[in-house]
Amino acid sequence: MEHYHMNLNLKVWRQKNSNTKGDFKTYQVKNISSEMSFLEMFDVLNEQLITEGEEPVAFDHDCREGICGMCSMYINGKPHGPWQANTTCQLHMRAFKDGDTIVVEPWRANAFPVIKDLTVNRSAFDRIIQAGGYISVNTGNAVDGNALPINKDNADNSFAAAMCIGCGACVAACKNSSAMLFLSAKVSHLALLPQGEPERKSRVMNMVAQMDKEGFGACTNTGACEATCPKEISLTNIARLNSEYLGASLSADK
Repeated sequence: MEHYHMNLNLKVWRQKNSNTKGDFKTYQVKNISSEMSFLEMFDVLNEQLITEGEEPVAFDHDCREGICGMCSMYINGKPHGPWQANTTCQLHMRAFKDGDTIVVEPWRANAFPVIKDLTVNRSAFDRIIQAGGYISVNTGNAVDGNALPINKDNADNSFAAAMCIGCGACVAACKNSSAMLFLSAKVSHLALLPQGEPERKSRVMNMVAQMDKEGFGACTNTGACEATCPKEISLTNIARLNSEYLGASLSADK
């Protein structure tokens, strides 16, 4: 693959905090390697801003390996940028050409208020997990891996749902700012396993209630969430969530 360098125009959202109005600021970065990651390019920009006596751009990041879900931003209007099944930190600058203008902004959702610049508060997801996204077990020695026989299809589907990293791209892509794909992944990966059975009904009821309390929108099944999810979480999980919720709603034992 050809290695090249480029000069870019960046239109970056700058906002001091959630109580102030923000706007786009334009910056130029030069001699950017096509082998850099998108966040490494932002590191270059911030070093440039610091050298010029300006405040660097605030953005979330941690693992830079597509695992933690922290690096959440719109890139040219698309969550995580132009590549499919990739997080922002996995996006490389070879996705762009010399002279390109790149527009970068934070997630846009009432449930994800801007903290500063490109950093948003995604603690609403944490509170949804706290409402029921766990199993209650006694601590002690690890149980043998084969002690509980689990159907292979269930194990595979549970694993696929558990790949959700909670980045919020599904919410950002949805015209309603719905968190249904995120919630359905968290409910599905436990509902499909015997370990999740004891709290199955209370889990889905409590987590859906918390999601509504956080102010996320309703799901209208447009599929934008699945299309932009960096871990390719399937819409079938939303169907499973609806089934779980209906079953729990009709049961006296919730």
